[in-house]
Formats: sequence, structure tokens, C-alpha cells
Amino acid sequence: MKAIEINAKWNPKTEFKLGSKDIEGKLTYLGSKVWRNPIVKVVDKKKPQIKPNEVLIKVRRCGICGSDVHMNQTYDDGYIYYPGLTAFPVTLGHEFSGEIVEVGDHALNKRTGKLYEIGEPVTVEEMVWCGECKPCCDGFPNHCERLQEIGFSIDGAFSEYLSVPAKLCWSLKKLENRYEDIYKIGSLVEPTSVAYNAVIERGGGIKPGENVIILGAGPIGLAASKILKTAGASVCIISEPEETRANLAKKMGADYVINPIRENFTEKVKEYTDNEGAALYLEATGLPEKVTDDIQNTIWECKNVNSTIVVVARAEQRMPVCGEYLQVRRARIVGAQGHSGHGTFPNVISCMAAGMDVTPMITKEITLEKVPENLKLLQTDKVNCKISAIISK
Repeated sequence: MKAIEINAKWNPKTEFKLGSKDIEGKLTYLGSKVWRNPIVKVVDKKKPQIKPNEVLIKVRRCGICGSDVHMNQTYDDGYIYYPGLTAFPVTLGHEFSGEIVEVGDHALNKRTGKLYEIGEPVTVEEMVWCGECKPCCDGFPNHCERLQEIGFSIDGAFSEYLSVPAKLCWSLKKLENRYEDIYKIGSLVEPTSVAYNAVIERGGGIKPGENVIILGAGPIGLAASKILKTAGASVCIISEPEETRANLAKKMGADYVINPIRENFTEKVKEYTDNEGAALYLEATGLPEKVTDDIQNTIWECKNVNSTIVVVARAEQRMPVCGEYLQVRRARIVGAQGHSGHGTFPNVISCMAAGMDVTPMITKEITLEKVPENLKLLQTDKVNCKISAIISK
């Protein structure tokens, strides 16, 4: 079967020290400190064999994530942008949906309580949690001590078939009566769940009538705007300099868009919120060294206290935090990773079934073979938002 594989050279930086969970020459939790000169290509692989607790999925759709782009994008010295868990070589792709074509003897469907049936449409969590370590048993699967990640450390969904544990699968049948193509919107459950985990679970959500501010109109920022407007946000502001994405932000629920290059971010927030500011700020740019001051200055100058800053974008650069601003304004910063647990996937699917349509973020559709060139394109192209590969029909 055809698959899109990434490989790179294991070449640790001088300051890198092998961690307790790293594997020399194979796996690291600090990708940007280790992997150099990545290569992405179309390869032929054997069709996966399933274990008793697994299902085999015929992949229908898989979207290109910013993480996919950053695993293939390098700094001047050749090291990859992506700072997280990685094991190469690996098949890329984790934002996907597909049809179950083979079922293991212990592969239970959470929807029915019985074995999965052939033909069930599903989407899949990317975080492969063990369910046995302390974080998992404490209810925090996104922080599993034995974590593997589909498309990062184990083979992903830019392939014709993929085997996964049944516990990670969620049925898309609830979407059948509302959407003509459930696999299209089904491939957006994963990124939408990342946004949901950030603003609802980690950020604590909002009360209807509160204001929210999102920095970055990429897929996570756009999905967050849709979620927060659905949750009752009074004013949703997105900061985004790229005009095409700014226009898309309006379609996805933003009431106002700020161009932070041409406009004064804090003054515009004060104008749009009658000096109130916001209850929640989402950092979804991956540029903490550039946007943190805007967030802090706005919290400092606006009336709202108890604001929450949620950091969801992955970046190794540090945030220039001023403790005085946070203390006086009773603000807090929280980190968000992943999408598993806390009812996130089923809640997102239910929101979609109720009409929360996030498909406008898909701006281009391609074939599997076109993935490598579009990974390159997205390193510089800010016009497209979500590029979706149609792998089978």
C-alpha cells in the first residue's frame, strides 16, 4: 500500500541529554533538539496486521496538520521545527477518518458495547495512551508516561490502511443525517478536539456573555472560535495578519479580526470590548516571544480580572512573562496538550451533529501522492488553512 513517510538524521545538539523515555537513535520527546535534514517521500508498505484489541481502518480522509509541516520544516542548521515526541522513520498523518474493514476479537465499539461492525465510520484519537500509568489512572491520558502518537512516533494515516486500538476509535454515525460527506468533517474531529481541550477543559470554558480572544487563525484558532461562539461567547476576536485567513475567521465565528502588524492590538481590543478585555486568551500562533507582550499589556490595561491565557501552539521559544501583570490582574497561564479523555471527542462529534460545521476551514483537497509537495507549500503559504487528502472514496 502507498504511504507518506518521513525520515531524518539522528544528530543531537550539544546540549541535548538523552531522557529516561528517549531511545538512542530512534525516539525523543525533544524533536527539534535531535532530528536533522528530514526527507518526506511516497513509499510502499505492507498492509497492517491487527491484534485482538485493534481494528483495521480503510482511511478515507486525512488532513495536513501544522505539526506535519513543522516535522518537515527546518531551521538554517537543518534541525526540524517540531519540538515534541517523534520517532523516525514514520508514516505521517493523524487528522483522519475512515471505514472499519477488519475487527479484532476484543475490539469493542463504545457506541454499541459490542464488537465493531465492518463498515462503521470512525475517527481516531492521535494520542495512544496506555491506561495503566499514574497520569492515565488519575484521568489525564494526554500526559501518559508511555505515550505514543499516531503519525509522530508510530505509523499514521497518510496511508491506505491503518491499524489502531479500538479504544481510540469514535463512531461518526451521529453525523450521517446532517452531513453529506461524514468523512470530510470526521477528519476535522481531531484538530477540533485539540481546540476543545484547550479552551473548555484546560482553559475552564467561559460563561455565556464573556469575551474571548484568539491569537492565530490557523485550524486550531478557527476551531476554537467556533467552539467558543457555540458556548455563548459575546465577543470573539481573532488576531491574524494574513487577509485570507482573517476572512475565513469571520466565517468561522469571529466578530472582529485584528491585524497585529498594522493595528495596535491592545487599543483594538479595548475598542471592540468597551475596555473589558476578555475572560480567555488562546495562544495559537506558535510565536510566544512575539505575542505574549500583547496579551499581557491587554490584560493589564483592560477591566477584566481572572483572565486565563491558554497556550496550545507548540514552540520551543520562551514566553517573556511579567509576574506583576498576572498577580495584579489575577490572571493565569495554563498549558494544553492533546485531546484525549474528559469526554472531548464525543462532545465534539455531538456539537458537529448539532450543527457546528467546521468544514469551511478546508481550503484545498488533494490526493495522497500530493502530500509531500503540499507539506512544503504550507511552510510559506498562509492562504490555505486546512489541506485535506482524499485517500479513498
